[in-house]
Amino acid sequence: MYRSGLSVRAGNYRGWALEQIRSLIPFDGALWGAGSRQQARFHTVVTVGLPDDFPDALEQTHAINPILPHLMQQLDTPIDMETACPDEDFFASEIYRDCFSRYGISRLMSTAHANERSGLYSLLTLYRHDRDAHFTEAEKATQKHLAFHLFQANAHHYFLQLTRTITAQRAPGSAAAIVDPQRIYYEAQSTFLDLVESHFPDHRGPQLPFDVPEPDEVLQVNGLCVKSEPLGDMHCILAWPAGPLDSLTDRERQIVYAITQGLSFKQAARRIGVAPSTVANHLYRVYRKLSVNSRTELATLVYPRRESRGT
Repeated sequence: MYRSGLSVRAGNYRGWALEQIRSLIPFDGALWGAGSRQQARFHTVVTVGLPDDFPDALEQTHAINPILPHLMQQLDTPIDMETACPDEDFFASEIYRDCFSRYGISRLMSTAHANERSGLYSLLTLYRHDRDAHFTEAEKATQKHLAFHLFQANAHHYFLQLTRTITAQRAPGSAAAIVDPQRIYYEAQSTFLDLVESHFPDHRGPQLPFDVPEPDEVLQVNGLCVKSEPLGDMHCILAWPAGPLDSLTDRERQIVYAITQGLSFKQAARRIGVAPSTVANHLYRVYRKLSVNSRTELATLVYPRRESRGT
């Protein structure tokens, strides 16, 4: 599960991981959802062997679901419905009649996990149709061990996606987070949370304090530059402190990076696909915008750490 972090497409990872555990704990259906504990609903959910409408039907039962209090009180511990509600009560209950029986579900075993800083919880549940197919104590122990690694491997998978995005963007001081469609953190680097807290000191909570930018758009807010890239049904948010280069146009930044890498006007023009005179004109405007007078001063702005090591 850990080694496959980059070989499985981002939006498919949880479904792929659920399929891997079938040989250890046989099941007829499985659900892996994540959401806000306060709102008691899924923001993202993946199912295996279940109809598409099942997560919505399950959410409607939160108020009458006897297993939820047990899960919230015993995080990271597998709980089966028999522990929360004896069979004679469960099979005569409203939740069985209105939800589980409609999908042929007779047995279930769940594990809940909470991230205190982000405010999100994850729920992993395995389902069986056969009423006689009880989940055993050995299977509970296996799920407890598996759930830890499922949640950790999923976080590792997103961390690899974050690292790939940061490397591709090359923004100095950048950090990244994964947010769901409601802008709530799903995974986040601690440096990203630090950036948000430093630029939005009055903000508290598990949700981004700004809108998700459109792809390829750079949003500047409270001294932060923010970009967004689609990642399955999530958004990968890249943020970095706004600097002098963020006042430039895309073309001007292209020219700056080319020139500070030691290219001549002709070489830079050939790489970018413009005339050498265009490079010269843009560079003149860049000098005025950034109040610099030479390539050396310009390189200091582009590569501050490199210059400081050379002095």
